[in-house]
Amino acid sequence: MTQVTQASFAAPLLDRSKPPPSGLRSWTGAEPVRRYGVYRNNVATGLARALAARFPVTEKIVGEDFFTAMARDYVLEHPPSSPVLLHYGNSFADFVAGFAPAASVPYLADIVRLEDAQVRAYHAADIASVDPQVLTRIAPERMAGLTFIFHPAASVLRSAYPVVTIWSMNSGEQPLTPIADWQAEDALVTRPELAVLTRRIAPGSTAFLLALMAGDGLAGAFGKALTVDETFDLGGNLADLLRSGAVIDILSEPPLEA
Repeated sequence: MTQVTQASFAAPLLDRSKPPPSGLRSWTGAEPVRRYGVYRNNVATGLARALAARFPVTEKIVGEDFFTAMARDYVLEHPPSSPVLLHYGNSFADFVAGFAPAASVPYLADIVRLEDAQVRAYHAADIASVDPQVLTRIAPERMAGLTFIFHPAASVLRSAYPVVTIWSMNSGEQPLTPIADWQAEDALVTRPELAVLTRRIAPGSTAFLLALMAGDGLAGAFGKALTVDETFDLGGNLADLLRSGAVIDILSEPPLEA
């Protein structure tokens, strides 16, 4: 099958405004319009199930039927651009945020974003994290200008909703119970070894990590954290950060001594 033929066959699969490609024939000699329709439906359903495999907690929250209907709409608007479906659905969160039937579940898009971060962390390159003791070998006068290089698996998610708690309850990490303290939660996603870890972080820690990830030096990131939380514990947060496996290198000028 030539590329032109493949394109003419594939284009109407996810665009129902287009008729089936001309020239198709079945064993009876007739145009297989109904068979093409079945194939078209199977393609959309298959892509929707691929999204369900990538966002299982999202599906659990809204139920299989609702998720499938939502995912099929997404598939029709955003067909895959590659035969490799590993990263298909990168724009799903933005779609869910604007999906009117999901308006009653306002936190759903952030759950999608959290699951997306977890998938990207799982498939990120294997790179060794720094030794948590590295800071003990740095002279105090050089600490302020330190910059941190983060592991490609590491990411921070900010949310106006208790997304970490909601995700934990629906992923089986903690019992499913009513959330008494409904408040914003931020998340740090890492993969220190082979397992992806998701944990809730305080607002000051979020400001600190985002500043470091943006390339700010340690002193600048500390200052931004203090604007959010005047009691921000720099030493404790640095220790937690290095233990999380989210940092692969620490840079300073002049270079660190051996």
